[in-house]
Amino acid sequence: MELKNKVAYLKGLMDGMKIDENTNEGKLFKVIAEVLDEIAGSVEDLAVEVDEAVELIDAIDQDLGELEDDLYEDEDDDDDFDDEDFDEEQYECVCPTCGDTIMLNEALLADGSIDCPNCGEKLEFDFGDEETDK
Repeated sequence: MELKNKVAYLKGLMDGMKIDENTNEGKLFKVIAEVLDEIAGSVEDLAVEVDEAVELIDAIDQDLGELEDDLYEDEDDDDDFDDEDFDEEQYECVCPTCGDTIMLNEALLADGSIDCPNCGEKLEFDFGDEETDK
């Protein structure tokens, strides 16, 4: 039985008991029944709003899922990313100015210099003095 129906049943019982609304107890029961009726109405209104909100959230969740699928599908097709980048040997370099540790690969070393991502200091790599194994 819905809350509104229960309050209506309670009001019907009070009417059937012929409670005198001029007495203190009668006035109290009447006010309690009116408050219960208002509360029941508010609860029903809230239930309707919650149901609408749940439907809206479900629709947003579905749309977001589709957007995520589209977004991550595009990232999977990205030609800029190469699995071979993970296989490359990495070298560690410490910036003499700020002390930041920078990871470098062969391609960055081959360029001969790089700007420190932390402080902007130009770091140059000179391998001319190194002996090569032959």
